[in-house]
Amino acid sequence: MTATPPAAPSATPPAALDPERSDLLAALATARTALTAPARGLTDEQAGARPTVSALCLGGLIKHVASMEEQWTRFAVEGPSAMPHDLPDGVTWDDFLAGTAREFPQWAIDHQREFEMQPGDTLSGILRRYEEVAARTEEIIAAVPDLSAAHPLPAAPWHEPGGVRSVRQVLTHLIAETAQHAGHADILRETLDQQNQNSGDQAPDTPPTR
Repeated sequence: MTATPPAAPSATPPAALDPERSDLLAALATARTALTAPARGLTDEQAGARPTVSALCLGGLIKHVASMEEQWTRFAVEGPSAMPHDLPDGVTWDDFLAGTAREFPQWAIDHQREFEMQPGDTLSGILRRYEEVAARTEEIIAAVPDLSAAHPLPAAPWHEPGGVRSVRQVLTHLIAETAQHAGHADILRETLDQQNQNSGDQAPDTPPTR
């Protein structure tokens, strides 16, 4: 397969934004660039490879972060309805968390698939979607009247009961999550390069260190 250079989804925040929004969006753009840089020079097959003991692949990691950003920015406007966590009838959270539920909700299945390169997925397509998500995030944040506006978090075991999250907190959460996954991406790329060297294959173009 032909290697596909990633185009980092890091659109420049509009100059008319107030300094806080500009700073937050710039930090998020920097984290996005750090996440996508390790995919530089990879083929679709390499982007879907799982070179470590985890089940992570670079293409799936970027898919997941794009989906996470899209969902949280929708939450910033729509509230908990943007993040439904309903369970099938008769299924409890204990069953769900233990992996013993007789049926799993579609949102959980979709979440798992985000981490995988599905048939028809390409690295270029994943990066293009990430660019679209990034552009939409900046539109939404530019239009939100108040970064302090908050919504209750949806009921789920991983959210504190009665918790709320403001638009500002959504942005800081996205920055932290994207930066954390950028570290995972670095490890995946380093492992791929090492495997290529051990097998005698030509390593893809090495992304710049950050």
